Amino acid sequence: MSAIRDIALNDGVSIPQLGLGVFQVDPAETQANVETALEIGYRHIDTAKIYGNEAEVGAALSASDLPREDLFVTTKLWNSDQGHDSTLRAFDTSMEKLGLDVLDLYLIHWPTPQKDTFVDTWKAFEQLKADGRIRSIGVSNFRVEDLQKLLDAGLTVPSVNQIELHPALTQTELRAFHDEHGIATEAWSPLAQGQVFEEPAITQVAQAHGASPAQVILAWHLALGNIVFPKSVTPQRIADNFAATDIELTPDEIRSISGVNRDERIGPDPAAFN
Repeated sequence: MSAIRDIALNDGVSIPQLGLGVFQVDPAETQANVETALEIGYRHIDTAKIYGNEAEVGAALSASDLPREDLFVTTKLWNSDQGHDSTLRAFDTSMEKLGLDVLDLYLIHWPTPQKDTFVDTWKAFEQLKADGRIRSIGVSNFRVEDLQKLLDAGLTVPSVNQIELHPALTQTELRAFHDEHGIATEAWSPLAQGQVFEEPAITQVAQAHGASPAQVILAWHLALGNIVFPKSVTPQRIADNFAATDIELTPDEIRSISGVNRDERIGPDPAAFN
């Protein structure tokens, strides 16, 4: 299999472009799920406080004989913990569950614009990074106007923005803003929960490569430069997703898959989710 490419973030930290997500993975299954992924070759694990499985991710990391420097771990601050001091407390709790001394990437999970607390929250993130407790800080589900608010305040440019992104929601304008400001794009729900698997543009590319629709969609993400971490609890699918790194799409195939876009969300709208 091809090696997973590392993406260099704007702060000099490198992140594996393909990882494993554990959203909606039952805590009882999470440790085995992560251990399987590590055995296959994954080195990037993405969790969050709200997923309720940080402790089980931590148990899998502890059980692994892989060097800590070979692993990349992300977790996220939940909305109810936003605010400077509450962020610091929530971070301590997440770190205790993960069993880590230093976190690779911490994200503000949602901007919650009506609460208008993410600037103070971000200042706590900056403090944690300055203290050496986090290697890289980023955001999730931020719109252009949310990112601009951080920039206008003269604060650290986020290293990443993790957003809903798949062939039915290509987020062209937001990704262009990321590129302009050196913010890496991470894609959640990268497979649109299977809702685009029957699209002719995708099935045709899959047939041409002798691959599954999921594999060519992941290859599309990788070709665009997105950081992606599909979720699966099936060992074979975890392995199949990893094998997407072997697929090289042509420019025409990339454009064809991008043409599926219909600006259709599966998850909440960040403008209204508070």
